[in-house]
Amino acid sequence: MKILQNLAKLCAILAGLLLTGITLMTCISLIGRNTTGTTLVGDFELTGIATGAAIALFMPYCQIQRGNIIVDFFSSRFSPQVNGGLDRLGALLLAVLFAILAWRTSLGGLNSWSTHSETQILGFPEWTTYAAMVPPFVLTAMIGIHQSLFGFGEGTEAHA
Repeated sequence: MKILQNLAKLCAILAGLLLTGITLMTCISLIGRNTTGTTLVGDFELTGIATGAAIALFMPYCQIQRGNIIVDFFSSRFSPQVNGGLDRLGALLLAVLFAILAWRTSLGGLNSWSTHSETQILGFPEWTTYAAMVPPFVLTAMIGIHQSLFGFGEGTEAHA
């Protein structure tokens, strides 16, 4: 699990760097637009590309930290063992979902690559965004599988 944790942290750091870059680019573009009348061409395209990749990169860390929403309205009266089993089932379902997302995103990226799909203004190849999303989706699926098989670590088996 330590390897998965380190990879999840690395993904979160990369996502933070991407968002920092987007923020700086947006500030530069806004300052330029409001002071000299010039702007960065295609800044909104780059924002969309980087944001999509950043969201995907945050997913493994979110899952490893159990940061997803848990609705325990009905299960709050269950025993810790039952809730632990439900949490493991939820982790397995999440793993299946992210495996499907990784598969379909891979297919979308391959399609984008084969058709040479690009953004409209900058001509940035769209397949790169897909390629950036697949590894964190696979990692999130692996984390979910590990959690469903081995639990969530010390003291985290019951709902918080």
